[in-house]
Amino acid sequence: MTALQQEQLTSLLKEYEEEMIQLRRYFHENPEISFEEVETPKTIAAFHRALGHEVREGVGGSGVVAKLVGGKPGKTVALRADFDALAITEETGLPFQSKMKGRMHACGHDGHTASLLILAKAINQMKDELAGTIVFIHQHAEEIAPGGAIAMIQDGCLEGVDVIFGTHLWAPIELGEVHSAKGPLMAAADGVYITIKGKGGHGSNPSDTKDSIVLAAQFITNLQQLVSRRINPLRPAVVSIGHIEALNPFNVIADQVYMKGTVRTFHEEERALLEREIEELLKATCYLTKADYEYEFVRGYPPVVNHDAETEHVMASAEKVAGVEAVKYIEPIMGGEDFAYYLEEIPGSFFFTGAKNPAWEEVYPHHHPKFDIDERALRIAANVLGQATLDYLKENN
Repeated sequence: MTALQQEQLTSLLKEYEEEMIQLRRYFHENPEISFEEVETPKTIAAFHRALGHEVREGVGGSGVVAKLVGGKPGKTVALRADFDALAITEETGLPFQSKMKGRMHACGHDGHTASLLILAKAINQMKDELAGTIVFIHQHAEEIAPGGAIAMIQDGCLEGVDVIFGTHLWAPIELGEVHSAKGPLMAAADGVYITIKGKGGHGSNPSDTKDSIVLAAQFITNLQQLVSRRINPLRPAVVSIGHIEALNPFNVIADQVYMKGTVRTFHEEERALLEREIEELLKATCYLTKADYEYEFVRGYPPVVNHDAETEHVMASAEKVAGVEAVKYIEPIMGGEDFAYYLEEIPGSFFFTGAKNPAWEEVYPHHHPKFDIDERALRIAANVLGQATLDYLKENN
């Protein structure tokens, strides 16, 4: 990117910032959860068509792919933003709070979408001098496995693409900071679904039962030893049970207990070991009273593994962006993201854009009913993605 292009991109994004914020608020008010997105992709497609971009709808389900062809030949860069919301009832009290009870943008996907749309509008103003093509991938269903990425890839969203970049607005990170890592950045995210089947009975006569609640308690307690005693301490892993259910009156011993949990790893060796060892522990626990069980280990997204050269490229581009005060290489985090599938197909990099308002007394985590982002982060996210894109096209022309 020339200095003139850099200045033009920065100026256009600043000019369109209020529109970017209003788009984010529109999507925030009108959330659609994973695999139920109908109006959101229509809005996205209409926005791109108004800019004159080539548009494909229904990609891999509800995905939208738009293409901006520059005035000169060159490489093809893909930029991805997700647009699904979560099944959460919002408690922020914002004037643009979700209109849909039980549905909320609690992870920043509304901001991702608004940022990418306005970036597309800005670069569209520069397309005659653009040496290459930009593919805007608007992805549905990131929040729920199997996710939208793999289906969109199978439907051809990466055809002809040389490199892909993406960002996640990240509330725990200070506004003005950009974080990423070469190699592993985010963990594989798998699900564990367990039913312990005992023998119910009256709480006054436990000797005639096989107490599934006691067995579940023993299992969950011993489960913690798998990471601490079976996994190399230099290889990160997490096993957490997040849901346990035994719906009985207070004086009835439960016939069965249902549990759900998550497993996070970075390497196939640990992933396979935990898949196997969790069931072995469950089997041994149930054997104590000859209880039975059902066990399902559902593999979710693979780890997000950034490509070294492309990550160095993004971080160098971020250094040039107005509003970016710190660019940091970080240790991997245990969150999961289906951007991983794109990186398994082509070179690319995923990074975090800080969205924490320094004036906030409390920062609520992603997927919390009171989650919010500093909207000033939208322009920074768009600018870093745009800078990285134009730099790449210039360097590889």
